[in-house]
Amino acid sequence: MTRGRKAELRPIDGGLASVPRAPSWLSKEAAQEWGRIMPGLIERRVLTDADMGTVEQFCVASGLVKRSQAIISAEGDMVDGRRHPAFQTLFQALTESRRLAAELGLTPASRNKAAAMKGGGNDDLADLDL
Repeated sequence: MTRGRKAELRPIDGGLASVPRAPSWLSKEAAQEWGRIMPGLIERRVLTDADMGTVEQFCVASGLVKRSQAIISAEGDMVDGRRHPAFQTLFQALTESRRLAAELGLTPASRNKAAAMKGGGNDDLADLDL
């Protein structure tokens, strides 16, 4: 299966101009992530109301990463001679948060890729999902 090029994040006409309040149902950790990422996303004007579900999902996944790590730190890596069950949640949340971070342009690679595409240069590596 080949990977396509992710959409370039550009300022959107009608993009959100102010940071919306975090949904009340987010965990404390997810709400903290919301507060951390939203100002930059709003400043870049890359979000519309339709994108808020993706932002919420990213924050939930990031919150789960933090909660899982805290549980493992408090209870130890092993439970009854086996790896702590929270590791599965941790790994799944890490995978999902990385995927959603790239979709939202929250990683250095995704931001640099968008910047390279804006420059219009003929970069043979731009088609690779690196």
